Amino acid sequence: MNDLSSVPQPEPKPERQRKPDWIRVKAPTSKGYGETRQLMRDLKLNTVCEEAACPNIGECWTKKHATVMILGDTCTRACAFCNVKTGMPGRVDTDEPAHVAEAAAKLGLEHIVITSVDRDDLPDGGASQFVKVIEELRRNTPSTTIEILTPDFRGKMRPAIEAIVAARPDVYNHNLETVPRLYPTIRPGARYYASLRLLEEVKNHDPSIFTKSGVMLGLGEERLEVHQVMDDMRSADIDFLTMGQYLRPTPKHAEVKEFVTPQAFNAYGAIARAKGFLQVAASPLTRSSYHAGEDFAEMRAAREARLAKGRK
Repeated sequence: MNDLSSVPQPEPKPERQRKPDWIRVKAPTSKGYGETRQLMRDLKLNTVCEEAACPNIGECWTKKHATVMILGDTCTRACAFCNVKTGMPGRVDTDEPAHVAEAAAKLGLEHIVITSVDRDDLPDGGASQFVKVIEELRRNTPSTTIEILTPDFRGKMRPAIEAIVAARPDVYNHNLETVPRLYPTIRPGARYYASLRLLEEVKNHDPSIFTKSGVMLGLGEERLEVHQVMDDMRSADIDFLTMGQYLRPTPKHAEVKEFVTPQAFNAYGAIARAKGFLQVAASPLTRSSYHAGEDFAEMRAAREARLAKGRK
């Protein structure tokens, strides 16, 4: 009789976490989705929609809304929540700014969101590529409003902010992602207060630029910790807060501690509005660039109404 006790047994696969009904979305199959995907391929552009496995990709790409991810598809950081691959990135594509502008024109975008991987390997952290993309968009699609979602430019923040703000994006977004207590495990390469300072610096340089930041819920944060993040954001004069459910990309990433209910998101949203944000988007499927164009229009109108009220 064979003794199998010494034979290595395969490790059991982790049990797949069942998502609640409110977080499920249909697989993308529309014609518009296929056309958007093909355009990104033809122009050799990366999108955060694909790289970060966004659950809203079917809806957004059907409407020809795609969030372009510049500076390659490889990040120099390894955050515990992010599905973008980590490693040593390749060279910066000098044709990328022109390709982004071409994509915006072909998609007929009224509002475009540009983000990037972290590029700690570059002397300016990639800030100059953001500037070139903004300038190319202004030349080729001048009516398109521009929203950027940048990394923290660790160690290079001030010159990066000065250069990008001078190019005048309409919205400057940088996500805090989670509460300070969870940074060591969830966002180990970043610092909470450095991210807050970055957004504060944008406002100091140009108060007319809208600032925006977002957090993920379901990572183990406490309710009062979320309220404190809101207060910290308002102290930095951040205009727009997004809040969405964290979804685990793979078993290697941080686990979901809780699926936050739509009712809880509504409550957080009400509290954020009471704290004075111009715009708040809070729902399980909310992501930084989800409905960004519509939200920008509402935020701009809210500022105009607030200014008008102050003049009376």
